[in-house]
Amino acid sequence: MGLSVLIAVVLIIFILSGLKIINQYQRGVVLTLGKFTGVRQPGLRIVIPIFQKLIRVDVRSTPIDVPKQEIITKDNVTVGVDAVVYLRVIDSAKAVLETTNYVYATSQFAQAALRDVTGNVDLDDLLSKREEISEQIKKIVDSQTDQWGIDVENVKVQNIELPQDMKRAMAKQAEAERERRAVIITAEGEKAAAQAVADAAAMLSKIPGGINIRTLQTLEKISVEPSQKTLVVLPSELTNLKDIFTK
Repeated sequence: MGLSVLIAVVLIIFILSGLKIINQYQRGVVLTLGKFTGVRQPGLRIVIPIFQKLIRVDVRSTPIDVPKQEIITKDNVTVGVDAVVYLRVIDSAKAVLETTNYVYATSQFAQAALRDVTGNVDLDDLLSKREEISEQIKKIVDSQTDQWGIDVENVKVQNIELPQDMKRAMAKQAEAERERRAVIITAEGEKAAAQAVADAAAMLSKIPGGINIRTLQTLEKISVEPSQKTLVVLPSELTNLKDIFTK
């Protein structure tokens, strides 16, 4: 009786050890006596203990940080560039059978592609054409990872770290550009003001006594304000004012 109970307990443990749960975001790669025999879908699955092995593979989109790489651009500027790669497993069997660690392998290949692509462009293009450079890196990495059952969904070049002397030079250039624009705007404002004054003077000159009336208005403004200035009015101007008011 005792032996029968022991055999029953061992049999139950053996069966239970063969029950495997695969989550919705996973796929199960089954190896039977070391040989690939299929992929199990999500749910409760049974494998034969000892003889079969189940390897779970996450098929969700996975971001991978590409560490900062020291790059020498085409115009011989040393910069630090890092990126992020988004990948997804589309063939679980290949991801397990074709590489020991598909995440690490993809990261290493992305680092090499990042160095190759960014090292063949000028600094100006590296700063202004991030999307194009990211797309080039994506195509290179995606073509390699296809054999591992990996789809590279996106690549984003994130930070571009410039040398300190380059940062100072760019800051000075930006400041000089702001000053140049300020001078141009000021000059355009003075030009517009001068044109307005010229137009007003031309209009007043066409009206009989217009300039003299303007002079009288100026005298009126000065008279109501304390001032140490002395205004000298020429006799010809007084004559013109007299002629205006006697008409």
